[in-house]
Amino acid sequence: MPEKKSNNSKKHGDFSKFIKPSKKQTRNRMKLSEKNEDTDYKKKTIKKTTSLPPSSSPEFIRLNRYIANAGVCSRRGADELIVACEIKINGEVVTELGTKVGRNDKVEYKGKLLNPEKLVYLLLNKPKGFITTTDDPYDRKTVMSLIEKACDERILPVGRLDLNTTGLLLFTNDGDVAKKLTHPKHGIKKIYHVVLNKPLEKDDLFKIATGLELEDGSIKVDKIAYAENGMDKKQIGLELHSGKNRIVRRIFESLEYRVIRLDRVSFAGLTKKDVPRGKWRLLQDIEINRLKMIS
Repeated sequence: MPEKKSNNSKKHGDFSKFIKPSKKQTRNRMKLSEKNEDTDYKKKTIKKTTSLPPSSSPEFIRLNRYIANAGVCSRRGADELIVACEIKINGEVVTELGTKVGRNDKVEYKGKLLNPEKLVYLLLNKPKGFITTTDDPYDRKTVMSLIEKACDERILPVGRLDLNTTGLLLFTNDGDVAKKLTHPKHGIKKIYHVVLNKPLEKDDLFKIATGLELEDGSIKVDKIAYAENGMDKKQIGLELHSGKNRIVRRIFESLEYRVIRLDRVSFAGLTKKDVPRGKWRLLQDIEINRLKMIS
């Protein structure tokens, strides 16, 4: 059922690659290339290199993207690993940023071979009673069981929802997007539907709107209003960008209210439309592009 909207609610570039070289220049470059290859093969005792060994694949991607696609970290994090001599290509340590890698190249991190997967973006409408973790030592139900047949790629939840919190939870193996959506500086907005144990007094609504002081610092929501046109003051609509642990519940607990139900109805512009409780869907290209444009 469609969700009701709340009323409150230069530098010049390098053109050298476009200039066609003369036949003489082409022959000289080929001779130089052959000479360099012979030199590389003779240096068998050198274990460390700053460039990528020749690849048999005609298709190349940047090494940091390859690492991010494998789910290790973001591209920026991958650059740090490369500079720190943590990455090997075909058995050789690579330290040069901007290195490109082909499909047939073997990339290693900490002795393990990386497998660059197809990027997957999945949106789950989490039901109550599932914890947000990949594995639970107490054998409780996890959100991973709800998406286990969704794809072959290893996707992970972006952020988390409490055991008794329902609503939108995004999964992906795109390290860059996951980092953007969880880093505080990007201020990713989330909208919650809150049901309290008693009507929220107007004075308390005003206190929340203007900001509260909690044990771990101050918190101010972006928007707050009574839901259902104000007919039931136990139901509240809340928009905020904070990612602090249990922040919505703690806001109301600080004013002596108890949250009976908490549902995340919007996350980073994504909504629950066409996603029933306990079900999931893959994001459309336009939604994926919007997430990637976050800066």
